[in-house]
Amino acid sequence: MKKVIGNIVGRSVLYLALVVGFVSATRAQNDAEKLYKAKCIGCHAADGSANTKAGRNTGAHDLRLPDVQKETDATLIGIVTKGKKKMPKFEEKLKAKEIKELVEYVRGFSNKP
Repeated sequence: MKKVIGNIVGRSVLYLALVVGFVSATRAQNDAEKLYKAKCIGCHAADGSANTKAGRNTGAHDLRLPDVQKETDATLIGIVTKGKKKMPKFEEKLKAKEIKELVEYVRGFSNKP
């Protein structure tokens, strides 16, 4: 009987941990999506294609392309933080954690056509 209760408790703890992890990951993705929409969509478009007037005028990169996706997280974080060419720097506008979450969000564009 104790073994059965132990198994039930163990499974319950595991399920709870999975649910909490899923909710946390979903919240982080939602926060990153909000940041992307607020700070990036004007140049990089909703799908990361940079197919916007501002994107074309500034030469914004298509975030879906392999040459962007192959960059290390550190490189992309550096670009968002310090800016590059016509891309503005965000080091004074976003926290380091927010920039990291944006880079993780941008990684999701590689799976989309």
